[in-house]
Amino acid sequence: MINQRRFDELAAKHNAPGAVLGVLAGDEVQELATGVLHVGTGAATAVDSLFQIGSITKPYTATMVMRLVEQGRVGLDTRVVEVLPDFRVADPVTTAQVTMRHLLIHTSGIAGDFVRDTGRGDDALARYVADCADLPQDHPLGSIMSYSNTGYNIAGRVIEVLTGQVWDEALQTMVLAPLGVGHTWTLAEDVLRFSAAMGHTISPDTGRPVPASVWIPGFRSDGPCGNISASAGDILAFARLHLSDPRLAAMREPQVVVPSPLVDHWGLGWNLWTWDGQPVFGHSGSSMGGQSANLYVVPDKRVATVLLTNIDDSIEFQLELFGELLPELCGIAIPPRQAPPAEPVRIDDLDRYVGTYERVDARIDITLDGEQGALRLRHTVGGIMAEFDLPFEFGLTPVSDTMFVGRMSDAGRWMPVVFGDGFVHFGIRVYTRTGN
Repeated sequence: MINQRRFDELAAKHNAPGAVLGVLAGDEVQELATGVLHVGTGAATAVDSLFQIGSITKPYTATMVMRLVEQGRVGLDTRVVEVLPDFRVADPVTTAQVTMRHLLIHTSGIAGDFVRDTGRGDDALARYVADCADLPQDHPLGSIMSYSNTGYNIAGRVIEVLTGQVWDEALQTMVLAPLGVGHTWTLAEDVLRFSAAMGHTISPDTGRPVPASVWIPGFRSDGPCGNISASAGDILAFARLHLSDPRLAAMREPQVVVPSPLVDHWGLGWNLWTWDGQPVFGHSGSSMGGQSANLYVVPDKRVATVLLTNIDDSIEFQLELFGELLPELCGIAIPPRQAPPAEPVRIDDLDRYVGTYERVDARIDITLDGEQGALRLRHTVGGIMAEFDLPFEFGLTPVSDTMFVGRMSDAGRWMPVVFGDGFVHFGIRVYTRTGN
């Protein structure tokens, strides 16, 4: 197991001002805290501090749907319009045919990163879903997997209608109260009663963490896709639920292949992998406020590991940390990221990849550097998220005639870019070709 000294070292190495590690191994729980909640105040991180867990919220929402399935109140293949008669998006086929399963496994094709602040009232999700009426498709319904925050918010509204409770209340009633946990919340006024982490980003000038000026909550309309704040212990209790309740085992059955090598399959709310012959499920999350989290569960070993940090990018931290923990606890290792092959792959006709690829409020331009004889990728974001996601650009190195990899700096991690028929898959999202 990781000791306190080693955890402190890893957090410092990876510029995390504060972090909490939680490990469930059988019936034993280990929790370690390091650093501070905010570099300006110096408030110490505690094992029960709350962190924003971002998209790890999605398995909670999926669990709520599965409870409703158990009760016979909805089915995975129930069409959304059967519960929400006024629901619609721009595509009439999707409006009529999209199901709960499509929403949970990210195959609806509905514009996946639709962000709309519909206020703090209990009608936030109802108003959000009404505003989806003109949303276009990132891809045709059911044709491919493309990560969709929008789909989970729509699923959250279905939960509200079926339970007669707002999503936040239904979460407490259906998941948290039965677990007996008290350090998992969704609204700022609840979170801030506790020891709560503030987010940080890395200064491009000093390379040191810079805190957000305020604690930044997500919009209430984004609750079902990413608004939970929780302690490591509460997240381990949620993981234990999924290890012990056979009614939830269906959530980790493969539903769709993910085109990107970052994830093998998607289940009902869970990322699914097979590492060294062992099934693994989990999820990662990040917040607009500069926090990030990672959860891995190895069911056959009854092991769960969660890392909570108050830095906006903790991928290298969690890879090194879990790279030490998982071999010891489970005898498995996280596979290395896809990198360029030892022998260069030659592709003569690079022009066929050049073009513009788009999804709602995001764009990828693939260009050919004539002097270098190599492709370059430029990514830009529009809409409300442009404030948080700055443009970036990097060169692409071929791995095969469909997969390339690139990284934003010499020391950065390799990111896969997968080309298909009329689309590119990047960051587990589909961008459709719109121009040459």
